[in-house]
Amino acid sequence: MNINTYIDHTLLHPTATEADIKSLCDEAITHQFKSVCIQPSYVSDAYQLLKASSVKVCTVIGFPHGANTMEGKIFEAKQAIVDGASELDYVVNLGHVKNKRFDLVEKEMAAFAELKISQDHLVIKIILETCYLDNHEITELCQLAKKHRIDFVKTSTGFGTGGATLEHVRLMKQEAGEVIAVKASGGVRTYEDAMQMIEAGAVRIGTSNGIAIVKKTSSQSESY
Repeated sequence: MNINTYIDHTLLHPTATEADIKSLCDEAITHQFKSVCIQPSYVSDAYQLLKASSVKVCTVIGFPHGANTMEGKIFEAKQAIVDGASELDYVVNLGHVKNKRFDLVEKEMAAFAELKISQDHLVIKIILETCYLDNHEITELCQLAKKHRIDFVKTSTGFGTGGATLEHVRLMKQEAGEVIAVKASGGVRTYEDAMQMIEAGAVRIGTSNGIAIVKKTSSQSESY
């Protein structure tokens, strides 16, 4: 198993510097991670560093709280695409979810789905922030994401009260089926964590510990 191809190599800390982003991109190229996941202001820098490689540029939209207006999120998404992002992880409006305004959640989701249709090879992931949701809310969001063919449902921002859990990943996989994929992020720090999430149904792992995870894989291979 090439676990490196599951990893979105992530740096979303608000004090990340240009040097940090360059190091992140160099690491992603060395280890052939699926993408780097960074704040929108660094997308153009990352694109220039990665354009000759197979590593994708992923950024976050409406991050980390998701409470921006739909129009603001779409504007931010379009700018990120112009700057070179090919994967967008946007945060659901948790207030709408808690108010049971799934009509507004779906309207926003439909806007992102329309944006995806207008762009070649654009990948959209919706961050549910599952630590704040009950199983019914997670199920409802997964069903809507499946209806609108959003590419991924993602567990967490890493900035909430908790990260990915096996229970939530299994539930998301159960609801998503084979139509859309699951990304586990938040608290996935070790090879064992990553493998448990993959076994539960995740096909993408968001983590800032990608190097430690792949090094553990390499050391295990060498022991046989």
